[in-house]
Amino acid sequence: MSKNILVAVAWPYASGSRHLGHIGGAYLPADIFARYNRMIGNNVIMVSGSDVHGTPITVRADNEGVEPIEIVNKYHSEFLDYWKKLNIQWDNYTTTMTDNHKDVSQEMFLKIKENGYIEKNKSIQAYDAKENKFLPDRYVEGECPKCNYQEARGDQCDSCGITLDPEELINPKSKISGNNAEFKETEHYFLKLSKLNDKLGNWLNSRQGWRPHVINFSKSFVEEGLQDRAITRDLDWGIDIPENELGEGKKIYVWFEAVIGYLSASKEWAINNGTPDAWKDFWLDEKAESYYFVGKDNVPFHAIIWPAMLLAYGDLNLPTNVPANQYILIKGEKASASRGVGKTLNDYLEEWNPDSLRYSLASILPEQNDSEISEDEMIRRNNEELVAAWGNLVQRVFSQYIKNFDTLDFEFELEEVDKKLMEEAEACFDYTGSLIEKVELKASLQSIMAYVNKINAYLNQTEPWKVIKEDKKRATAILYTAITCIDASATMFTPFMPTSSEKVLQAIQKDTDNNWSLNKIKKGAQIENIGHLFKKID
Repeated sequence: MSKNILVAVAWPYASGSRHLGHIGGAYLPADIFARYNRMIGNNVIMVSGSDVHGTPITVRADNEGVEPIEIVNKYHSEFLDYWKKLNIQWDNYTTTMTDNHKDVSQEMFLKIKENGYIEKNKSIQAYDAKENKFLPDRYVEGECPKCNYQEARGDQCDSCGITLDPEELINPKSKISGNNAEFKETEHYFLKLSKLNDKLGNWLNSRQGWRPHVINFSKSFVEEGLQDRAITRDLDWGIDIPENELGEGKKIYVWFEAVIGYLSASKEWAINNGTPDAWKDFWLDEKAESYYFVGKDNVPFHAIIWPAMLLAYGDLNLPTNVPANQYILIKGEKASASRGVGKTLNDYLEEWNPDSLRYSLASILPEQNDSEISEDEMIRRNNEELVAAWGNLVQRVFSQYIKNFDTLDFEFELEEVDKKLMEEAEACFDYTGSLIEKVELKASLQSIMAYVNKINAYLNQTEPWKVIKEDKKRATAILYTAITCIDASATMFTPFMPTSSEKVLQAIQKDTDNNWSLNKIKKGAQIENIGHLFKKID
């Protein structure tokens, strides 16, 4: 039976260009997983959008002397261009600036407050005396009290991943003026995470199949005891607080409302499709599954805070899995366009075939550990694996078949070696599919390429280009077997490289049209000449 599957993908701040770390961290894995599940017949929606209220946006706007909306419009448009070029298949990619998102966020705020998990309280907040204003968390930087990373932010340390409050930083400074941050008392609404500690701990203990770094970090975090966190800030850019008792100049803080985007985007998708209640299939059906694709710096928000918010709200499904990837490293450093570590995604999209880029990234996904990537290694994978192994296999088999088509004899019988290769294709479908379902995408890609190498070995053993001179029936059987197995490989490659795989699949005429199993190739039918799939990179 088909399942309802929500694929929820991290919302990128509309504050700057993305880099390979972002794509390999969340967006490509989500697209691979969603495409596979659609292929096997599951009911899937993949949602995300541009986060327009994050303080990185206001920081950039301040630095450039423009309004935040100008930054948002520029980078949201750039993101849409990424998804088109990379063939990322969204069901709904939106923004946190819509009326729908505002309404859903405010309704969730009020329901959680009504349930007793949001309360007013006094807090100490960073203040820039020179600028005469309170500082949002990301306007404060200092030394992490846990790992001593020197550029920790007032909300989180990118090095060790812990969430922070600005006053916890060692030597906190204002990013606006560079002066030491002062701390003053102010009143805000707090999410009572402490009241959810036991519920959340019990839920985490029931999780199975999660990546060790995700579940171990989350359990450890909760075991230390959750602290209540302010969910409003002294800001003029953000969503208004409903039934506000705090006074002017305060908004709902981004970390609270941004994760609500998964729910608001699902509701928006349902409305856009003319089925306003369809979102319930993914959020209220107890058998539905939800997968949250994020980078490891987002683990606290998606494996701890968002589930806590869902528990506080009630009735909505909690995450099935949070398959967070770790960091992609370039020369030992986390990829970061803003800090000049690695090129922007635009740079790569100008130079690379999108499917080649998707393949090279998928082959090194940092699923369990930080993964080093270099252009030399990416180029090697393109040249040796895509061009020499896969592309050359398709080209030489198609060329042999097209060249000799008029002399082929389709009254052939398959031999054991042919049948064995097809049986191995069926086994590869099962094995590869099982890996994707466990979100072990790197291993699943390796499995497909290993099967491609078996097809190449089969051709080297059977040598149809020699056999055709003496035994046309046998040569036809070999080419037919190879085309059948190429079709199977292209099917399995589809979630990873949709554009080039579709090109191969459309060139082959079939008697069956299976989405995730071996097809029967139509005997006696010509194949379309598709040329070279990939180009060698110097």
